[in-house]
This record gives sequence, structure tokens and C-alpha cells, in this order.
Amino acid sequence: MYKNNLILQALKGDITSQIPVWLMRQAGRVLPEYRQTRKKAKNFIEFVKTPQLAAEVTLQPVDILNVDAAIIFSDILVVPEAMGLPYSMAEEKGPIFQNFIRSASDIQNLKIAHTDQYSYVIEAIQLTKKHLNNRVPLIGFSGAPWTLFAYMTEGKGSKTFSTAKKWLYSNPSESHQLLQKITLSIINYLKDQIKAGADVIQIFDSWAGVLNKSLYQQFCIPYLKQICNEIKEVPIILFPKDGFFALQDIQQLNYNAVSLDWTIEPEWVIPLLPNKTLQGNADPCLLYANEKTIEQETIKMLNKFSSVPYIANLGHGLYPDIDKEKVRFFIDIIHNFKR
Repeated sequence: MYKNNLILQALKGDITSQIPVWLMRQAGRVLPEYRQTRKKAKNFIEFVKTPQLAAEVTLQPVDILNVDAAIIFSDILVVPEAMGLPYSMAEEKGPIFQNFIRSASDIQNLKIAHTDQYSYVIEAIQLTKKHLNNRVPLIGFSGAPWTLFAYMTEGKGSKTFSTAKKWLYSNPSESHQLLQKITLSIINYLKDQIKAGADVIQIFDSWAGVLNKSLYQQFCIPYLKQICNEIKEVPIILFPKDGFFALQDIQQLNYNAVSLDWTIEPEWVIPLLPNKTLQGNADPCLLYANEKTIEQETIKMLNKFSSVPYIANLGHGLYPDIDKEKVRFFIDIIHNFKR
């Protein structure tokens, strides 16, 4: 079906002869072409909500960087907005919610998100699929329930998300109510992405690492379990950033793959996740190094993962000031590597 289906093979549990690679934030400011397209929208939200522009930048890394999958250009905060919490994106500061969750009544007022509220993402997926013309698979995504909960209760980005964690400790019952509403919205959103053509789903639990094992077991695992039990149509990847303490619990869930941040050593994680495809986990800052260092460290990473089903990626997203040619060099090393 696809000219290049390496990623789908790896997600089925195959040890592919060539290692597939895509990069988080591959459609972004590292590409001059992205920056040119970005100028066509007056702000980030308009950019995300214009399907033609979102599709255009989704395709750019496939054409320019030769990655083995596209990932739809969007934002994890589509879901909170669809539930009734619009946000704005402040340059260099991140998201800001005009209204956020302060009380139990605020939770009651939230909608379960449905197609009409995020139809622009669905249209962007349909457009992208048409233009990809079966060259590579398309990845859809959502934020995880806890990560979205964190923004919806904090009202903005944070290093600690102490207000969000205060909810978990002080209002556990209401926290579960909110997490359940978010989870149902995510499931609707992902099902619609799959109907529109997404071949793979990734769940970004970007703020897993601000919790401890006990909180993650109580407030994350049950909702992540609901999602992977409902999404059976396509392979699904979970990225629990800085959530090393949760991997034993994640091993019990029906995710096809786990994406790893750069703090996790392959020798430690491979025995821990024996039935999962692994994804990751180069430090994005490696791509600031000279080519010799990039090559040495990348090959070291590939050798460590070479005995298991594996998709090469970074341990987090690309940073905007990384040289595009270094990114392409990194991808070429992976494509030329023989297990």
C-alpha cells in the first residue's frame, strides 16, 4: 500500500533491515520552508486552524528531510479548546487560557469534544493524505489526559504544574471527573483522525515527569488504558516524557510502542518493555555538535537498539535553532545504518 512502510512494519514488531526514522517537531522552525509558510497566518492558532497551511507544513519534512513518516501539524491543546477552553499562544511564553478550571462547576460546564469542534484538523489530515499519495504513513496525535489536565487547571505552561498537582492531592474525585471527560474527548478525536486517514497515533504525555509513581498509577494509567483499549484500528505509540518510573505499568497496557526520552538507557529499558516497539531517544542537543560527534553518538544509539523492533527518533522535539543540514545528516546516518 505504501511506497515506504518501514514504520508500520516496526510497529507490528518486525526487526526491519533498515531502521525507520521520523522526528518530533519535524514540521517546525528548523525548516526555512516552514517559516515561509508560517508567515501566511497572522498567529499560531490561525496557522493550526487553516487546513491548507497545516497540510503544507506536514508534507515539508517528507520532501526535504526524507523522513519515513509524516505527523500532522497541529497542537495538543486542540482538545481543551474543543471542550470549551479556548487558548492563545504567546510568543516565547507558550499557551495561555482565557478561562481555565478553577472549580467543580467549571468541570460540569465542559463539553465532550466531537467532530464539529476540531473539523479543521480532520480536513488537514484528509488534504495531507491526498498529497502524500501513499509515499509514507501519516501519524495523528493527541496530548495524554494528564498533560491536557495540567494545562486546563494551571491555565498556562509551567515548569512544576503545582496548581494541577494540587488538584490531584486536594480534589481527587473532581480530578477523576475531569480526566474522564478529557479521555472521552481524546477517544472521539483520535477515532476521527483515523477515519480521516491517520495510519498511526502517538499520545504525548509531555508532563508525565512532574508526577511520581503513585500519582501516575492513580491519575494516568487508568485513562491511558481506556485510550489504548479503544484505539484498535491502527498502531498506537505512547511518549511518557521523563516518566521512567511508570514504564513497568505502561508495559501492561496495549500500546504497540513506547517513545523514550534521552535520559533512558537502552540496556535498562529493553528488558523492561519486552513486547513493545521502542522509539527514540537521541538528545536533540546532539544535533548542535559537529558531524563526527553526531555520527559517533547516533551509531552508538542504533547499535544499542538494533536487536529489537525500533524506530529512531529524538528524545524530545527539534529545537528551532538547530541547523537543517545537521538534521538531514542525522537522518542519513540512520538510513545508511545496517543492523
